[in-house]
Amino acid sequence: MKEIYYEYSIKTDKFKDEIENFLMERFFNGIEEKDNTLILRSEEPLDEIMEQLREYVKALEEIFSTRINFEINVEKKSNKDWVKLYQESIKPVEIDEFYIHPSWYPPKEGKINIIIDPALAFGSGHHETTRSCVKALKKYVKKDDTLFDVGCGSGILGIVANKLGAVVDACDTDPLAVESAKENFELNNAKYRKIFQGSAADSNETYDVVVANIIADVLVFIANDLKQRVNNILILSGIIDKYKDKVLDKYKDFELLEEIRENEWVTLILRKEVNG
Repeated sequence: MKEIYYEYSIKTDKFKDEIENFLMERFFNGIEEKDNTLILRSEEPLDEIMEQLREYVKALEEIFSTRINFEINVEKKSNKDWVKLYQESIKPVEIDEFYIHPSWYPPKEGKINIIIDPALAFGSGHHETTRSCVKALKKYVKKDDTLFDVGCGSGILGIVANKLGAVVDACDTDPLAVESAKENFELNNAKYRKIFQGSAADSNETYDVVVANIIADVLVFIANDLKQRVNNILILSGIIDKYKDKVLDKYKDFELLEEIRENEWVTLILRKEVNG
């Protein structure tokens, strides 16, 4: 462990959810929200991510013809208490019969225990979309179904699906996420058929269930790839409520079975039309 770490504080008066989603796709050490400020901590400078973020904010300003009051502050801090404070902030999560907990908490009797030491807040069970996806998997995944987790992150959704009896493939464009997912499958004595670096476009398989917990813009962009991969149930998440119709419009050839809402987030469960 290094002696110092970098703490980035990000404030904005508009598009906070979109900015948080943008960061979650690129940052893998957890994001804290405090006093309407997004806080990122890293032992390495995040210059590249911050530059990408500035460009993203500029693009939002142009697209929506609005001015965004946006500020990034960075401080160097002592590393000695970071891990302890971070561990204390991560609590177990109970979702139906699943008990998702970091390794420094004991398992819970009578539950399906899943260990996730979250390097990423999005994918540890603490985010609304992850919880909604777990509930959707519980309802729609049957034993021996084939499932494809697109943008797998920590691998938590694939692990849940395998615990429900599914045969799991997964992918992520980030090599660190791929390695993390493989490690978490092994840690939980879960099985996968393959986990690879790439996207839905890199697979030629079709699946009973496809789940993609990403962000609305990406779900729109990769719609055709996801449609080609699914035989039956398609679970889409990472969607802020105000972008729901934009996503549904790209998947209007699918039947909308259900929406699962939590706060401003929505998860969509779609079914491929028989004649689709």
